[in-house]
Amino acid sequence: MALVYGDVTIVVDEQDDLFYTRMALQAHRPEEGRIIVQPTPASGSPAALAHDMLYALGKRLAPGPNSPDIWLDSVKKAWLAAAAWTVATGVRHVVVTRAHLLTVRRIDQLFAWREVAGVQLTLLWQKALRGLPLVLARVERRISSRDKFEALLAEPGPIPACPSFPPAVLATTGRAAVGAGQPPARPPRGAQPTSPGRRAHPCTGAMATAQLSQPAPAINLASDGTAALATLAHPLIAGALSVLAFTRAGLGGLRLTRDLDITGDVSAIKLHGVGHRNCPLYTVPAWARPLLAGARAHHRLVAHPPGNSVFAPLMLAEARHLRAHGERLPQLNLRQPGSLLAP
Repeated sequence: MALVYGDVTIVVDEQDDLFYTRMALQAHRPEEGRIIVQPTPASGSPAALAHDMLYALGKRLAPGPNSPDIWLDSVKKAWLAAAAWTVATGVRHVVVTRAHLLTVRRIDQLFAWREVAGVQLTLLWQKALRGLPLVLARVERRISSRDKFEALLAEPGPIPACPSFPPAVLATTGRAAVGAGQPPARPPRGAQPTSPGRRAHPCTGAMATAQLSQPAPAINLASDGTAALATLAHPLIAGALSVLAFTRAGLGGLRLTRDLDITGDVSAIKLHGVGHRNCPLYTVPAWARPLLAGARAHHRLVAHPPGNSVFAPLMLAEARHLRAHGERLPQLNLRQPGSLLAP
């Protein structure tokens, strides 16, 4: 049988029947909005469950005692990264196996993450129901058969109840929401298109700039480079390195990039030059769009205004981790010229 609290479902498998685990693992389809999380047994790391969530999302933490991902040992930062990737990739349903092994503290972390990510959560409780902690005893929905469990896994899942993000702002037209599918604004009367990559008004956002300027084409990146970037665990690291890779801009060009400098469909990004003397617009290649979407989701989940720099937290406190990742990924070819990763 199973129980559900809001969008949380607990499947109680007192006999630890292999059927439930097998069915869950077969239902892991990230491209369809469902992931299966398998908690690492007996891990003492406070952020272990968040790391397991990131692993299920296809992300891999760099190994080693001096790992550039050591900042994700922080519980808050690790769960924020997991929430950002969940929102950015459109995951709707998360199934956690062997939930009876989780401590109450980790269950609380999981519930807090679900509130932020806005997904349907299913927990496999694979022992006697009498061991159910109080926080899970409040769950009410029940599933009483294998057939109903299979039906639950067959459902596409709800559209995620994503947080209410602040709308981005177009500096030239006042306050306006920037979202995928929104029709572009008409260019001002008399405006002339500019050549690819040429700067428009230094303070306009990407949507406004795109009405006057064709974005510069992205630099091609080999498939091993794009694959390596896709597995980076922290959204800001993945987003920043992807921009550096397809633009060959330096950190200075990325430092002032705001939420409103990324178009709603993540098809173009605007960087800023010193004194806004050169603020080029670039095409975002298809492989990089999920990574930039993750960086923007991370920015919005901490309620930064759209005029704030998306990558400011990375530049101010964690630039050494960015450089360390760049150095461990030689296929990105970011070490030449070395100024790309200079502070």
